[in-house]
Amino acid sequence: MSPLIQGCLAELIGTFYLCFIGAGSICINAFLPAGEKIGLVGIALAHGLALSVGVSATMNISGGQLNPAVSVALFVTRKIDAARMGAFIVSQLVGALAAGLLLRTMFPGYLGEPTYLGVPGLSSKVGPGSAVCIEAVLTFLLVFSIFGTAIDPRAPKIGGFGIGLTVAFDILVGGPLTGAAMNPARHLGIALAAGRLENSWIYWVGPILGGTVAALLYQRFLLPREK
Repeated sequence: MSPLIQGCLAELIGTFYLCFIGAGSICINAFLPAGEKIGLVGIALAHGLALSVGVSATMNISGGQLNPAVSVALFVTRKIDAARMGAFIVSQLVGALAAGLLLRTMFPGYLGEPTYLGVPGLSSKVGPGSAVCIEAVLTFLLVFSIFGTAIDPRAPKIGGFGIGLTVAFDILVGGPLTGAAMNPARHLGIALAAGRLENSWIYWVGPILGGTVAALLYQRFLLPREK
């Protein structure tokens, strides 16, 4: 199997890790009776732990990107080429959609509910412009963490722990506002399975903008100069 196909398979499975467990935790929270719900902290931990394992398991195969915004950030900083970026983004979307379709078979009785399948959505108090800014800031922090803990040659050898931890604390802040997707695949794959595509553009523009700014900043000012 070619390295590119191996990388695509790793990205598909790794993104499935994140979306099945992350969105599944939101479904479970809605499913459980009052007094037994896992709440925002439980949902944040589920996303963070799933991403930590997914990134660590795929890092040596594909780089553990698992997010179109991350793939774009690596492309603009010349860490990957356009063909690899495109192939990985398609794989990430397929993995997310597979997770959404599986969750749909597991939770058929929640069709139409506000939390159906855990699709990230906007609070009634957050407008589209603010939502783009929130997603951009959250993804900036995520991609900055990726560069600092995985891409920088001086990075500590902690696998995906720092990346997953960033997602967890981002959700604690942004989850009630925008769903804190930070990941176009995390939104689109689940939204397609749920048939809820409203505001999809926000979850592409915000994460890609924030991730690209973080990557360029780290590349320009913080990475060691090549000799």
